[in-house]
Amino acid sequence: MFKRINWRSVFKGFAWIVSLAGIIVLMSFVSIKKNTVTCTNVKILIPGADNFIEREEVDAILKQSQGVLIGKNLEQINLEDIEKKLKANPYIAFATVYADMNGVIHINVKQRQPILRIINASDQDFYIDRNGLKMPISPNFTASVLVANGKILEHFSGKVDTLITKLAKDLYKTASYIKQDTLWDAQIEQLVVDSKNDIQLVPRVGNQRIILGTADSLEVKMRNLRAFYNKAMPKVGWDTYKTINIKYTNQVVCEKNMVDSLTGKRLDTLEKKPIDTVPREEMPDELKEDN
Repeated sequence: MFKRINWRSVFKGFAWIVSLAGIIVLMSFVSIKKNTVTCTNVKILIPGADNFIEREEVDAILKQSQGVLIGKNLEQINLEDIEKKLKANPYIAFATVYADMNGVIHINVKQRQPILRIINASDQDFYIDRNGLKMPISPNFTASVLVANGKILEHFSGKVDTLITKLAKDLYKTASYIKQDTLWDAQIEQLVVDSKNDIQLVPRVGNQRIILGTADSLEVKMRNLRAFYNKAMPKVGWDTYKTINIKYTNQVVCEKNMVDSLTGKRLDTLEKKPIDTVPREEMPDELKEDN
């Protein structure tokens, strides 16, 4: 007996053959079209408020890579090489390059986004971007970001690179946390590494140093500081303390400013530079918030 023909399988196989043939024809058409289409325009998109790289610099990279593009056949333009050259720029995090069938080459560039500027112990100046990578300072644009200085030994080779020291990683972690919190982003203007390798926070409001120590248990430490701001500062005032030490996760320890007994004025004024701490007194229990 003859087996019954499975027409569904036959039609499915036929459909696959037709689809494959269609794709081959389409690719052939695109290839032929590409050989005949010339570049009519180059559209460059660089989103974002930062201006680390301008259109003129992208144009220069294009010219160096492929020469003059407009008027050249698309088949003669190496789009992958353009992409590679753009990604080699230290201010570019990502780039895509493609051409449409009207001869327009589209270039989309995503700039690196710095969150911290480092001035190390050797006076090297560089950024750390949001991905934790070192990047150079730009001669064309200065980013409005947190600045860290003091006893920072992290070296910068001049190229985009990963962080090496734990301290640099702690500074990056701290800057990232501050950037994501509206209160601390508005309040903290500088990070300083003192002679004891403790990270100190320099506030915009108040003339005291906040001793963070390391970025270990960072969320707990910053939560303690927020509780101190909410409960203690309204009672004691912004100029009462010289230092606020939050490096210990179970307490906030403060050092008071010295006051002239006759005038009632402070005898010491903090400059915004690294300082060594002296014995302090622990904040009163009634001003603490349970952890």
